[in-house]
Amino acid sequence: MKQRIKKGWGASFRNRILGAFILTSIIPVLILVTISYLNFSGTMRKNIEELIHLNLQQTKKSLDVWMDSYDDILFQAYMDDEIVDMVDDLNHNRDTTTTEVLLRRTLQGMIYTKKYIRAISVITKEGKVVFYDSLTGSVMKNSWSEGIGYSNEELFDMISADNTTHVFSTGEAGTYAGRTYRLFHIGHRIIDYQNLGKQLGVVIVSIDEELLREICLEEKTENTYKFIVDKKGNLVSGKEEEIPGTKIIEWTDDMTLRRQAYLEYLEKSLGRDRNGLFVDVEHDELFGWDIVGVSDRNQVMGQLKAQQKLILLMMGIMLLILAIMIRVLIRDLMHSINELVEVMKHVEQGDIHARAEVSQDIPTEIGMISGQFNRTLDELEDAMEKQKEAAVRQRNAEIAALEAQINPHFLYNTLDTINWMAIDRGEYEISNSITSLAAILRYGLDNSNGLVTIKKEAEWLKQYLFLQQTRMKEAFECCLNIPPQVMEYRVHKLLFQPFVENSILHGFEGKKGKHILKIGIEQKEDDLEITIWDNGKGMPKELVERMNRGEFPDTREKNCIGMENAITRISMYYGEKAGVQIESVPGEYTNIRIRLLTQQLTGTSDALV
Repeated sequence: MKQRIKKGWGASFRNRILGAFILTSIIPVLILVTISYLNFSGTMRKNIEELIHLNLQQTKKSLDVWMDSYDDILFQAYMDDEIVDMVDDLNHNRDTTTTEVLLRRTLQGMIYTKKYIRAISVITKEGKVVFYDSLTGSVMKNSWSEGIGYSNEELFDMISADNTTHVFSTGEAGTYAGRTYRLFHIGHRIIDYQNLGKQLGVVIVSIDEELLREICLEEKTENTYKFIVDKKGNLVSGKEEEIPGTKIIEWTDDMTLRRQAYLEYLEKSLGRDRNGLFVDVEHDELFGWDIVGVSDRNQVMGQLKAQQKLILLMMGIMLLILAIMIRVLIRDLMHSINELVEVMKHVEQGDIHARAEVSQDIPTEIGMISGQFNRTLDELEDAMEKQKEAAVRQRNAEIAALEAQINPHFLYNTLDTINWMAIDRGEYEISNSITSLAAILRYGLDNSNGLVTIKKEAEWLKQYLFLQQTRMKEAFECCLNIPPQVMEYRVHKLLFQPFVENSILHGFEGKKGKHILKIGIEQKEDDLEITIWDNGKGMPKELVERMNRGEFPDTREKNCIGMENAITRISMYYGEKAGVQIESVPGEYTNIRIRLLTQQLTGTSDALV
């Protein structure tokens, strides 16, 4: 007996697929969306907290770096011999009027070395106050004395009590040119290094609070902001509408209680539920300040909920469209999926430029998946580019911070000043030494890995040898033999210096008799051979053999480290075609031969390996 097949919903394969699709899609999707929302919201909260914490740590580092640079100005003031002498003259009433004028000029010259310095003041032991204030322009009254909250006597007693830097919180300095200025201050006792216990006076550097506000604005987003609070619970710096110096909490050493107090303050000032606010605190021990980070999670979670509703709406529409079109698209569905899988395989193998084809011929669902997949790949590429850019910016920031700490122009100008002082006193030997030192430093700091002609390298080497002979009181003779035809070949800066320095500092060390150093360059067909010979104490045979094989002893001795770095540098710049050969007899001599191909020494660095 034949079984009768009933017509209807259950009889159609497509209808069964459609029904199974609806039943197996809607419920799991709803569950998945709910779990994803809960998981994502938790992850979002955690990420926000981690981001705030990392942001605060970065702000603390930025604050410490900036304040180190301003502390350098303070250091120059309280350790300056001329300032020490002038303050001592004021304490003993020696030529008071002239001394005050000279001291004020000195302070005026220092105030413009940093952008945010508004005043530098000196309070002597005898109570005299000499200052330069860029805000008032007055010599009678400075801008900050009334806003700091201490008398001059109290400031002197607090700062001169020890040899540490004292930090004073932000106070109002007055309104000038339509702007209200608020300053915070760092101070230190003036030190006479010839008599460390002698009380002379104190120096105070007044800094614009705008510096702190700009540091707080770094990495600021729409839902976050930062502010700084001192150990008295007073606001040091914050948003522009907040007034520094305002007491916002009662200070306690318990971090948990302080965080709770900040929440109460924010609830009152922002008028928002504290449960939606996240507060993290990073305490800077150097200043005794709290750096407080605030994030409004309600706004972020509200956006997340709106996005979730939109996703649910889009998924509902998608399911409806799929239910209508599945009958027509079932045959093309697997073909479209296979094409998408192939693209995913290409991506899995490392081809992130691969993209899924999106056309009107494929099912809407696969098209949406392909489109989202393509957008994800686009976002991934953008993220990788942004990560590279972020790494470059961070590296540039670190270099800028180092350059800010060591200003070559300041060093050159200082050496030039000392040079003229030596000339005025007839110390021409000292003047020549300073001139040579300045030339050596300028040559070494300016594009230290750049290419120069052998002529320039030889000129620098003569300056270096002059200084070494001066320092060692003509303890060695030097012969430099470089023929004119090799002068225009180009080599990397300071290529020979480590070998020359090794001969002078280590080869002649402890060796009696007449010391001789010979440096020569000779062109042999396509090779350029540089020799550095000295009659110093030499090196053991076993050590020479190991170094010629490229093996260096595991030691911290500077001569071995310097030789290793110099040989490695030559190999890195000129490849295997270059070579360094060492000959040495203990107690007699050391001869170093450096061989370079002349074809590598013409043109620019593009010709090098």
